[in-house]
Amino acid sequence: MDIEKRFDRILAIYFHLQAKPVVKAQDLADKFQVSLRTIYRDVKTLENAGVPIYGEAGIGYSLISDYKIPPTLFTPNEALSFAVAEKLMQHYLDKEIGQHFSNALLKMKAVLRYSDKEHLAHVEDKVLINKKKDFLNKDVPSALAVLFEGIAKKRQLTLAYKSVESTVVTERRIEPIGIFQEDDFWYFMAFCHRRNEVRQFRLDRVHKIELSGTPFVGKYKPLSFYLEKKGDTTEVQTVRISVSRKAARYLTWKRKYYGFIEEMEKGENVEMLFKTRNAHGEFARWFLMYADEAVILEPLALKKQVRALLDAYLKKMEAE
Repeated sequence: MDIEKRFDRILAIYFHLQAKPVVKAQDLADKFQVSLRTIYRDVKTLENAGVPIYGEAGIGYSLISDYKIPPTLFTPNEALSFAVAEKLMQHYLDKEIGQHFSNALLKMKAVLRYSDKEHLAHVEDKVLINKKKDFLNKDVPSALAVLFEGIAKKRQLTLAYKSVESTVVTERRIEPIGIFQEDDFWYFMAFCHRRNEVRQFRLDRVHKIELSGTPFVGKYKPLSFYLEKKGDTTEVQTVRISVSRKAARYLTWKRKYYGFIEEMEKGENVEMLFKTRNAHGEFARWFLMYADEAVILEPLALKKQVRALLDAYLKKMEAE
């Protein structure tokens, strides 16, 4: 057995226990890709070393309240990762959470070795992330923070929301379930009292959001359940296209959003297979960007949709 590898794993298990109120043995086994038996043995090693661990069958492990060890020194590479992390958080999070993260990171930087602080200071201004779009409504700088607070405290939120189909802002009372990012936007799932069902909302369409004092009425499944369920509303379609080698490399940037499965080289072309739920909508319009270098192999309905879009455009040109 690799003693050093086991030591690193046991130390990592301790940090997980220190960072979370409860940790399940199965979650640790999945993370470190070892058996449950190995996790049980590692936890026993920590207990033998004097770490006060409380375990309950079916619940998980936790440290006895208030047990801590002195701050741990970071490795040089871990210290340098702070530079990237802070830039990413400033890019993707709202102003309030971004400020909280910066404050937390400042406390972590305080325990760095002097040499690591010098290296980090040298690297920080060498990292730049260009913001191509606004993930949030600038007029609601704390939207993400309020959502997280509502989820953590299980309290209802009131919000003013403008859906993509509507031209007016409507008032909603919701119970937030979870937040996710998709197609470069922040979304959240929530039970909407106005619609009396779980709905998906896009964060940049929120015009006002407030935390109420009203607790959740319902009990909800994990976010993953609703994400899988939302994908079941339309039939999955198989799409095959053939693209010139010259253009194929450009499709790799966005194809995953349209259900890309695999590709095969066929002479001077590359054949791509997709499983998608929006073949006649978004996929057709995306395909038009490369239509001069590609052909649709199947389905026939997609060919007809692309032709209809082209015909509509030609009619507009003729009318000018």
